[in-house]
Amino acid sequence: MVDEDPQDAPAQELEPTSGDAAGTTSRSPLLRMEGIVKHFPGAKALDGVDLDVLPGEVHCLLGQNGAGKSTLIKVLSGAHQPTAGRILVDDTEVSIPHPVAALGLGVATVYQELDVVDGLTVAENIYLGHELASGGFTQRREAARRTREILRRLGHPEISPHREVGQLPAAGKQIVSMARALSHDARVIVMDEPSAVLDSGEVDNLFRVVRELTTQGVAIVYISHRMEEIRAIGDRITVLKDGRTVGRNLPAHTPTRELITLMTGRTVEYAFPQRPGVAGDAPVVLDVQGLSLAGAFEDVSLQVRAGEVVGLAGLVGSGRSEILETIYGARKQTAGTVAVSDKRLRPGSVPAAVAAGVGLCPEERKSQGLVLDEAVYRNITLSTFARTARGGWLDERTERREAREQAEALDLRPRDVDRAIRTLSGGNQQKAVLARWLVHGCDVLLLDEPTRGVDVGARSELYALVRALADAGTAVLVVSSEIPEVLGLADRVHVVSDGRVVHQAPAQDIDEHGVLDLVMEGSAA
Repeated sequence: MVDEDPQDAPAQELEPTSGDAAGTTSRSPLLRMEGIVKHFPGAKALDGVDLDVLPGEVHCLLGQNGAGKSTLIKVLSGAHQPTAGRILVDDTEVSIPHPVAALGLGVATVYQELDVVDGLTVAENIYLGHELASGGFTQRREAARRTREILRRLGHPEISPHREVGQLPAAGKQIVSMARALSHDARVIVMDEPSAVLDSGEVDNLFRVVRELTTQGVAIVYISHRMEEIRAIGDRITVLKDGRTVGRNLPAHTPTRELITLMTGRTVEYAFPQRPGVAGDAPVVLDVQGLSLAGAFEDVSLQVRAGEVVGLAGLVGSGRSEILETIYGARKQTAGTVAVSDKRLRPGSVPAAVAAGVGLCPEERKSQGLVLDEAVYRNITLSTFARTARGGWLDERTERREAREQAEALDLRPRDVDRAIRTLSGGNQQKAVLARWLVHGCDVLLLDEPTRGVDVGARSELYALVRALADAGTAVLVVSSEIPEVLGLADRVHVVSDGRVVHQAPAQDIDEHGVLDLVMEGSAA
């Protein structure tokens, strides 16, 4: 399955000259990062990274979780200071001591976890921290006028500057984040997994906005694990592995297998584990009947047997996540029942669900699944405090031991369970959430977007882990925006559209085209 590459193999490189993959003429990079090194106590996150970005191009940054992408972004944004190396803008070496300095240089970042303030208006968010003022008074009318101009530039004149950001969908909040970047006259915009919360139509609009920005000379550093996006929007690719640049200025049409080999140091067969099939007489572990939540979904009935993986397929906003949250007790249903092993759960009670053996890995891991300032081990043992406590005090030795066992089993990187979990990459944070339920030992595992923000090299590991849990008797209910993922991982699939289950079938009896046709009411045909 694997062919090992030498650890210190030189980076593959295509120099950005006339006729390269970006279709650009020879010109100087707008941004250049040379030999960037970043040390943390006990770890070297970056070990000589090189990156150069041309004006008006989309430069894609790839790498496994933990490869150093997030650290590199934070160095560029001024959140971290490099241990060594230099950064040049317009061929002039610059210092970026803090995020305000980065914005002053025209470098802005749109993070995966959107950093908008829901209680403020669109205009207030866009000019947050650099408010327009005269004589000590905020110029609200001028801020609204400039906001309208920026939103028109982004192709969204329908968004009102006076609307509260909390009322916008995820795609609208992302536009606000991009507008904030443009309000600083950004010349380089870093986009970290920008499509993670978007459906297919919203992704198409994102691409339109990106293309419009590049025609205006703005350079985009685009981070994504979705290869189809790289093909659609990218010009060149830089690949990181273990804090080093292993592929530099590669064309966007570089074969996926070659990119994965660079990212992992080995050839990876990106495949779903075999489905052994579930016996028809296997006991029903999760039984949902007539479940409804006003305004979100209605009359959902499904069963998951021991050892079975059932998938919920549908578009963002179809009600899939709300179904999982209601089963878990995080929302109180307006009708219907949820039972685990023939025992009905108390509506709207997370403790009752957890006590019955139900675990949830939520879509928004940072806001819903993790205590970011706590240690990794404490996040892993959150659901087992009662078991690890001794005389009313937490037994930290037991917590650490159990956390280390799971960190080893899941290949958590780095293995230091005492470090704050916010310092881990997104994929490793997701592994920690999953490890929590492995420590707890659950009969029903609810997975909401389990591979969101997880690189292609690690996905196969997660798929194999989910299948291993099912083979051990766990009933798994999984939601994913990626239809091939649902079809490849699940034994049976329920298609959800506008809050209703419109079809159910064995996974092998339905294809991606069929699912899209169902959720889009035939328009895919």
